[in-house]
Parts: sequence; structure tokens; C-alpha cells
Amino acid sequence: MNEKEKKQIEKEFSIAAGATAVVLGIGVTFYYIVEKLSFVDALYFSVITLTTVGYGDISPETTIGKLFTIGYVIAGIAILAAFINLLLKRAIVHRQDTSSKK
Repeated sequence: MNEKEKKQIEKEFSIAAGATAVVLGIGVTFYYIVEKLSFVDALYFSVITLTTVGYGDISPETTIGKLFTIGYVIAGIAILAAFINLLLKRAIVHRQDTSSKK
């Protein structure tokens, strides 16, 4: 893999990481304000929802919260999947670079 491709992966990774952080922040803020969850509970629920674990111990109570969660899951999973994909690509490139230097 050439340097241009490596830089492109790093750029895409940075964008995906930023998008993941923004989506997580939006979820935390929404659940904190609208669902009146504590900050920790809002963070916990946002992460559990985005990773599709869904323990069911916390769930949206309001209609707007339920509707938001539908969109949050659809958008969030796509962004999280892209981030994980790029994280794996980045790890593979790093591993190839490390093994080629030996």
C-alpha cells in the first residue's frame, strides 16, 4: 500500500471517528434533556443503543424519545459500522507496515 492510500485511510478514519463522537454526543444530549436521564445513564443508553446490545434496562419513555431512537439507531449503526471498518483497515495497514520493516 502506498503513502497516498495510507493517508486516505487516516483521513477517512478521522472523519468516521469524529462522526461517531458527534452522533454519540447528540444521543447523550438528547436523552439527558428530553428523557431526563442522568449524564451517565444517557451515555450508557446511547452506547448500548448504537452497539445494538440493548439490555432493556433503560428505554425511552416519551413519544419523541421513541421516534428519535428509531432515527438514532439507523443513522448511528451506519456511522459506527463505517468507523469499525476503517479501524480494522487501519490496523491491517499498521500490521503490514510493521511486518514489512522486519
